[in-house]
Amino acid sequence: MSDKILVTYATCTGSTVGVAEAIGKTLSEGGLTVDVLPMNEVKDLIPYRAVVAGSAIQNKQWLPEAVDFVRANRAELSRKPFAAFLVCMTLAMKNGESYRPFVTEFLAPVRTLVRPVSEGLFAGVLDIAKVPTLKDRLMFRLSVLFGAWTEGDHRDWKAIREWAENLAPRLA
Repeated sequence: MSDKILVTYATCTGSTVGVAEAIGKTLSEGGLTVDVLPMNEVKDLIPYRAVVAGSAIQNKQWLPEAVDFVRANRAELSRKPFAAFLVCMTLAMKNGESYRPFVTEFLAPVRTLVRPVSEGLFAGVLDIAKVPTLKDRLMFRLSVLFGAWTEGDHRDWKAIREWAENLAPRLA
């Protein structure tokens, strides 16, 4: 096992990629060696001393491929520091911070598989053109019309960097 940290992610519309890259960059700037890879490209966890895994939220849960990744690698993830994060538009709603306890529960299925040393909860990007289904695009358009959301990038880069900085000692 090396001293390398893996930051891996599953994304739906692409905003989780940016969060994972920001986490990886922050950890690297702190002196750690980091690989940032989509979950579907990760073949082996043995070379990594720690893993940070994140997913977009869809229908109040991590994407199925993200949960499958944790399930398939449960034994290896249990033997090393593991942190989890999610990217969720609920946190971008008006008074989004008040939904944090509700959003925290979206990680419950992950917690039943592997206990994270830390959990990061971040708002994402609402680009309706990238929403995969017509039904969901219509839902978001109506939600924007009624003021629940605004389109745009709602990621809080400062909060993401701070989480990664605080995470670094738990991984090293």
